[in-house]
Amino acid sequence: MSILLAGFSMSSKPLSEIVARDPFIYADVKSGWYYLYKQKPLSPESPTGGVEIYKSRDLMDWEGPVPVMTIPADNWITGTIWAPEMHYYKGKYYIFGTVNTGLTWKGTRPEWPPYTYRGTQTFSSKSPEGPFCPVNKDGPVPPMTDMTLDGTLWVEDGIPYMVYCHEWVEVTDGTIEYVRMSKDLGRSISEPRVLFHASSAKWSNGDPDKYGTHYVSDGPFFYKSKTGDLLMIWSSFSHGRYAIGVARSVTSRLAGPWIHEEEPINKEDGGHGSIFKTFDGRLAIVFHTPNFGSPAHPVIYELIDEGSTLRIGDVISR
Repeated sequence: MSILLAGFSMSSKPLSEIVARDPFIYADVKSGWYYLYKQKPLSPESPTGGVEIYKSRDLMDWEGPVPVMTIPADNWITGTIWAPEMHYYKGKYYIFGTVNTGLTWKGTRPEWPPYTYRGTQTFSSKSPEGPFCPVNKDGPVPPMTDMTLDGTLWVEDGIPYMVYCHEWVEVTDGTIEYVRMSKDLGRSISEPRVLFHASSAKWSNGDPDKYGTHYVSDGPFFYKSKTGDLLMIWSSFSHGRYAIGVARSVTSRLAGPWIHEEEPINKEDGGHGSIFKTFDGRLAIVFHTPNFGSPAHPVIYELIDEGSTLRIGDVISR
């Protein structure tokens, strides 16, 4: 029988038993906990979207799950949340979560998935364990007129930006774009700017499935290397398998231009990664696998900083 302590179960489980896509880990040095953020499943008892967390001392055994955010009924939409990330910024903790709904809002190609309301919204808290509340209930940070997802935070010269993906369902060749954010991280205060299209990378060779050839852009995440290079990991499909690639800004600035490694750093049907530092100083990447077939679960690998690029090393936990 499990014993509850501060909302967490004293029993634990390995990552292989945690069903999660687009996992995100925050290493909280202050408390000594690793927090794993993931989508909270919908249920009759909890019909609106939200986020739940697991936590661990060693990245091997995880306690949870515990809900840390539920979308309020008066939010702009109340559907499931994809790809929750948690960032500390100016004394507060912020979840960046892509909110979804089944409500169709544009005409569709008959053979393609429908265009639906979708976009990344921010939620704030005084603690990484929540509760998190909407910064702005009126809509997502990127333009509501666009079908977007997978927002992440990048701060440059003290200015916060949201970098996100423009969905292939709307534009065929998915893009990675950015907007400048308001000081409270609740709104965009600039027009979107495109960083690159998914087809820009040689390894991202399209997904010629029942929808016809299209290019997926997923999961951007940034890392400043030991040589000062600004790198981005992001995901798409390579020869039909979900993969993670590395892009590098030629100027080491967000605006780029961006160039791509010819081969992905992972092409074994796993992706949507994020990067963190372990408490013993190792660089690590977490992503989900598999993307197809069995339920996805998180895996953690050591990440090797080679200055102008990154390389996946030994497994840490899976």
